[in-house]
Amino acid sequence: MTKDPYMLLGVSRSASQVEIKKAYRQLVKNRNGTNSEVLLKEINAAYETLSNPEPNRDHNSQQSFEYPAPRYAWTLIAFLTIAYVSSFIDRYILGLLIDPIKADTGATDFQMGLLSSAFTWVYALAALPLGFIVDRRSRTKLVAVGVFLWSVATVWTGLAKSFVQLFLARMSVGIGEAVLSPAAFSMIGDSFPKERRGLPIAVYSMALVIGAAIANLLSGGIIKWAETVGEVTLPFFGKIATWQFIFVVVGLPGFLIAAAFLVLREPPRIESSPREGSSLFDALDWVGTRPATFLTFVSIFMCMVAVAYGQFFNAPMFSRTWGWETSDYAIINGLSILAISPVTYLIAGRVSDRLVSRGVRDGPLRLAVLGLLVMIPSAALAPLLPTGWMAFGLLCVTTVGIGLVSATGVNALLAVVPGDIRGFVVALYYFFISFIGGALSPPFIGWVNDTFFAGDGLRYAMAIFPVVFGTIPILLIPVTLKLYRKELDRVAERA
Repeated sequence: MTKDPYMLLGVSRSASQVEIKKAYRQLVKNRNGTNSEVLLKEINAAYETLSNPEPNRDHNSQQSFEYPAPRYAWTLIAFLTIAYVSSFIDRYILGLLIDPIKADTGATDFQMGLLSSAFTWVYALAALPLGFIVDRRSRTKLVAVGVFLWSVATVWTGLAKSFVQLFLARMSVGIGEAVLSPAAFSMIGDSFPKERRGLPIAVYSMALVIGAAIANLLSGGIIKWAETVGEVTLPFFGKIATWQFIFVVVGLPGFLIAAAFLVLREPPRIESSPREGSSLFDALDWVGTRPATFLTFVSIFMCMVAVAYGQFFNAPMFSRTWGWETSDYAIINGLSILAISPVTYLIAGRVSDRLVSRGVRDGPLRLAVLGLLVMIPSAALAPLLPTGWMAFGLLCVTTVGIGLVSATGVNALLAVVPGDIRGFVVALYYFFISFIGGALSPPFIGWVNDTFFAGDGLRYAMAIFPVVFGTIPILLIPVTLKLYRKELDRVAERA
C-alpha cells in the first residue's frame, strides 16, 4: 500500500515548500534503527513527490502555497479592523454611561463593575470552543455570525428595562465578540510572513483605541445633544433614555459589517491548516508542557487588560473628583486617544518588525515589557494628583504604555505557537487576559470604593488597583524573558 507522503513527512496538506523542505531535513537528520535505510528511501520518495507537485493535484482546494497578495491581505486587515472598532465601541461605551444608568436602575458601583464583567466572563469562556472551531471552519463566516450576534445584543442593551436585562444583554455581547480575535489572528498569520506580521497586528490592535475614541466622541456628542431635547422617541419602542439611545445607535452599523464578511474571501490556510489527526488535546498539550512560559507571558497582558478595563470608571472619577461633566470628559478623552494611540501602535508595530528582521527575536516582548513599566506607575499616580488636567495628562502617558503592550502581545505569541493550533491558543490567551484582567478589575474597583470608602473614594480605589494587578508581573519580568527566549530557541531548533 502506498504511504501518504504528507503523513510520512509529518506536514499538513497546505504546507509550503519551505515547510516541506524543513520537515524533510529534520527527518533525515533524526532517522535511526534497523530499518533506517528503508525509511530513508520512503522519505526521499515522499519529498520528491511533494517538492515537484503536479499542477492538478488536490491540496484541499488550495492551488498556491504563497501568502496572499499585499492588496488582498491589507483589505482583509481593513475589514477586520473595522469589525474590531465596532466591537470595542459596543463594549467601551458602557463605562461612559455609568452614572445615568445608576440613576435609572439604582445600581451600585460594585454592580456596575459586575455589569462590565458580565461581558468579559462570557467573552473569555466562549473564546475557548470558538478558537478550536476557528482552526477548522470558515473564519470569515464565523466572524460574520459573531458581528451579527453582538450587534443584536448591543441594541438589546439599549432597550433593556431593568438591571437583570442589562446583565443578560451584556453577556450576549460577549458571545458574539468572542470569535473575532481568534479568527482575525489566525487569518493574519496566514496573510503575512513572520518578519512582516508586526505592523498588521498593530494596525488591527489599534482598533481598540480607535473604538474607544469613537465611543467617547459619539457618547459625548449625543449627551450634549440630548440635554437640549430630553428623552428620545423611537418608532415601535416609544420614549427611551439618552443612554439607551446611544446603545441603539452604536449597535446598528454592525449589521452592515456582518454582511461584508459573508462575501469576503477566506485566505488560504498556509500556516494554520490542522495536521491530520490533530485535536484540541494538541493545543492543550502545547500549553501544558510549558505552563510557566505561558503563564508568565500572559501575566503582562492580563495586567494591561486590567488597567485598560479599569478605565471603565474614569468618567465618573473625573466627574466626582474634579467636577468634570461626563460629556466634556468623553470628548476630550476621545480626541486625546486619537492623537496619541494610533501613532503609538504604528511605531510599536514597525519597531517590532525591525527588531525581528535584525535578529532580535524577543523584540515584541521587550516592547511589551517597556509598556508595562510605563503603564503601572502612571496609572497608579494619576488619580492622586490635585487637578483634573494634571491627572488627565498623566493618564495620557498610561495610554502610551497600554498601546505598547497591546500592539505587540499577539505578535510575540504567534512567534512561538505552531500554526495548526493557533486559533485555540490565541483564544486561551484571551481567556486568561480577559477573565483575570478584564473581568476582575472593574468589580474590584467598585468593591474597594463601596467597602473601604463608603462610595466616596473612587479616586483612591483607582490608584490602588494598578498596584494590585501590576506588582507580580513586574517582579516576574526577568523570568518571563528568560522562559520566552528558551521557547524561541525550541522553535529555531525545529526549523
